[in-house]
Amino acid sequence: MRRALPPLRALLRGGAAGRPPWIPALSGLCGAPAGLPAPAAEGSGGGSKLNILPSFGFLFDIDGVLVRGKTPIPAAKKAFQKLVNSQGQFLVPVVFVTNAGNCLRQKKADQLSHLLGVPISQEQVMMSHSPLRMFKRYHEKCVLVSGQGPLLDIAQDLGFCQPITIETLREKHPLLDVVDHDRRPNVLYPSAVELPKIEAVVLFGEPVRWETNLQLIIDVLLTSGYPGNPYHHENYPHIPVLACNMDLMWVAEAQSPRFGHGTFMVCLENIYKKITGKDLKYEALMGKPSKLTYQYAEYLIRAQAAERQWKQPIQTLYAVGDNLMTDVYGANLYNRYLEENSRKGSKSRIQAKVAGGRGSATLSQDDEIDNSWENELASAAAAHCRSVLVCTGVYNPDTEVPLDTRESITETVFHGHRDFRFDPGLVEPDHIVPDVDAAVDLVFQLENFAPD
Repeated sequence: MRRALPPLRALLRGGAAGRPPWIPALSGLCGAPAGLPAPAAEGSGGGSKLNILPSFGFLFDIDGVLVRGKTPIPAAKKAFQKLVNSQGQFLVPVVFVTNAGNCLRQKKADQLSHLLGVPISQEQVMMSHSPLRMFKRYHEKCVLVSGQGPLLDIAQDLGFCQPITIETLREKHPLLDVVDHDRRPNVLYPSAVELPKIEAVVLFGEPVRWETNLQLIIDVLLTSGYPGNPYHHENYPHIPVLACNMDLMWVAEAQSPRFGHGTFMVCLENIYKKITGKDLKYEALMGKPSKLTYQYAEYLIRAQAAERQWKQPIQTLYAVGDNLMTDVYGANLYNRYLEENSRKGSKSRIQAKVAGGRGSATLSQDDEIDNSWENELASAAAAHCRSVLVCTGVYNPDTEVPLDTRESITETVFHGHRDFRFDPGLVEPDHIVPDVDAAVDLVFQLENFAPD
């Protein structure tokens, strides 16, 4: 049963000095470490018998939970010493689910191994773009990729055979990028190689030069993949757009959160609508809080359990994060999906699109996701996904919120993506703890877990 929390409207409206009225009751959790609550009935351990084999798995966010920018959070190393045995093997299945998308999985695994002092494999790392491996219908097409980092390496590792970067497109069409006067070409040379038609746009993450990316992506969408041509507003719906990482903000070393890829997406959506009068449509949205992300993460959890030959089914997933609008919302949304599946006694079809996307919101075997992947993801075995909120990142229980009693307050502060319906129940965490070390202790207690 979810821990009872007040309605989000009351939380945001605040009490004296703008502090949410329920903060005093939780200050022991998010301030100095306090005693852990008694084990709840929600854990899959059940009863008083100690369990030596896991029937649960961890889904850890990275930024704000394990690190702030490049600085490790002190509790992280301590937590992970509890999760491995003397040989460095994990005692429970663990997947790192990050909305970052600017590097390959192996690089992120190496970074985590160094920061946490335990060996991490790339099979334990899920980037926001990882589910793109399943979208095989686009792998042979020419796709425009936006973001930063080794974009071509990332795209090719995911299976894309003809990725084109924004920089390549700019070089081939030098007249398109003119916001920065210093980058305007002085002499124009005809391109020796013509680019093929761009058939889809893949947004990996926030780019460096927003004005260039926004301009060229709009050019591609309004010309049906031929950005050198005049705009044709009647080309609607536009070519497919697949987006990863919807985080409006994220936390680094600065005292306040920084713009994330979700902010870039807000800019793109509003520019497109201002020009055309129509909504930008997404073929798929990936990264937390999308359900597809958690389905893929559960697949990785099950794969780890199978590799270690743990016979006990994984019944409960614990998603540990610092962001109400992504980590908590996504975990609770997936928990709702799992419980509905359990009640129905049947496996639902995979959903990577949300209301308002192009065409149907449900992916069929002949649609975006390869049939074998759909069958694999549809075999979800978990019964619950529990949200655990830490106080070391975006979430801050002491943040003052302006007093506003309007009925629309919950809508005005919702930081989730445009295409996700706001539901106050989905941003209420099952548990709130000071840090990731306390989260591990809590879960071990809930599960009566005592490994050899």
